[in-house]
Amino acid sequence: MRVRNAQEKDRNALVNLIDAFRAELAQLRNRKHKEDFNAAEEELDSYSKDEYPIYIAESDREEISGYMVCRVVDGVVWVESIYVLPRLRRHGIAGALYEKAEQLAVDLGGDAPYNWVDPNNDTMIRFLRSRGYSVLNLIELRRPRTEESLTKRIFVGHQEFDRP
Repeated sequence: MRVRNAQEKDRNALVNLIDAFRAELAQLRNRKHKEDFNAAEEELDSYSKDEYPIYIAESDREEISGYMVCRVVDGVVWVESIYVLPRLRRHGIAGALYEKAEQLAVDLGGDAPYNWVDPNNDTMIRFLRSRGYSVLNLIELRRPRTEESLTKRIFVGHQEFDRP
């Protein structure tokens, strides 16, 4: 397995992975996901237009098994999205991808990339904690969407919130 910069030849595979990532995010939020490859393609185009670094992990047989998109703002690296095919998880692929973000942050004079993580994404939270990451200082608040059902609680300090 190797990690490299995405190329135009990876476009179709990336569109499929972006849509699969969107499906997982919807599931985390108790929402239904309808395949929308046009929206995934638009998302990929916006990353390319804004010159976000996009990395892919591929097997020795050149099968693309995952991707990661970084956003760089004023020299600060944010991991915009990272996704590995479910059947290939727990084989070091996400770690190899994430090392690229960490190296990019160091190359730009920082210590580590920043992350926005859905509070229901226990897998990503465990992954980041295993790499030494912790909550910094942000919590995002919004009204629930019409189709969301709030089924869990989260505590921040002394405040209790509903969450999808």
